[in-house]
Amino acid sequence: MRKKLSVFVMALAGAALLAGCGSNTTTATDTATETTAEATTETTTEAAPAEDTTAEAEAPAQTTEDNGTVSTDGSTSMEKVIGALGESFMAQNDGVTFTYNPTGSGSGITAVEEGRCDIGLSSRNLKDEEVAKGLTQTVLAYDGIAIIVNPENPVADLDIDTIARIYKGEIKNWSEVGGNDAEIVLIGREAGSGTRDGFESITGTEDACAYRQELTSTGDVITTVAQNPDAIASLASVKDSVKALSVGGVVPTEDTVKDGSYVIQRPFVLVTKDGVALSATARKFFDYITSADAAGIISEAGAVAAN
Repeated sequence: MRKKLSVFVMALAGAALLAGCGSNTTTATDTATETTAEATTETTTEAAPAEDTTAEAEAPAQTTEDNGTVSTDGSTSMEKVIGALGESFMAQNDGVTFTYNPTGSGSGITAVEEGRCDIGLSSRNLKDEEVAKGLTQTVLAYDGIAIIVNPENPVADLDIDTIARIYKGEIKNWSEVGGNDAEIVLIGREAGSGTRDGFESITGTEDACAYRQELTSTGDVITTVAQNPDAIASLASVKDSVKALSVGGVVPTEDTVKDGSYVIQRPFVLVTKDGVALSATARKFFDYITSADAAGIISEAGAVAAN
């Protein structure tokens, strides 16, 4: 009897279990259906933002943020300044990568416009048509270029038009500008030099200068001018062994370069695009190099910091 009762109880338990399983299966199916519906609803709701995320991922700023990099592109004349700033930035921020592509001002501006870099570099102001395309410039520094002669040369001041005529070979003797009766010896940096490019673009003497010697370093230029009483050259830095001329009555100093009264100077410009936010890394770099903290580095690189 006990055996039969046990069997009966077990049978009842089995039936209950089967009933329970059937009930759970139905509930799971209903739940799965609801979950699928919810998932479908959520996917549909989030579809639009997903497209925006994809669009943002294609922008260089987003790529830079993800990779912890900041990319710059443009002016070859800014190489020394931007390179020093990039090295300093990386030294202060572990894991961050800084890149500089020396393609020239025009190419750097185009790169920003097309979204191929974070910050463009230009050694001239933006043109009206470039601003109309939604580009913005921020002056990082000024590149002042001194006209140097031998300390024995009695000439102390020349205007920019006279300087241009000397470099074009239209004025050949120092006596024509109040100096000694001696042939003017033009000393310059090699083709491709940022200083030479800057000087020639400012004075309008591109591809027209009659250089006697073209030297590959600032030190060599200074030494040559210091040893030749009839030499003249253009440089971004000056030492006591040579004499810097005033131009149009204005002596080249940090203040006169910064306020624009010394005319043989040009801006070093950072170019960004309106409506396109810089990545976190690029923004941090931008803020750093335009702060007073970077002024010393810019000065050591031969330029005058705007801030």
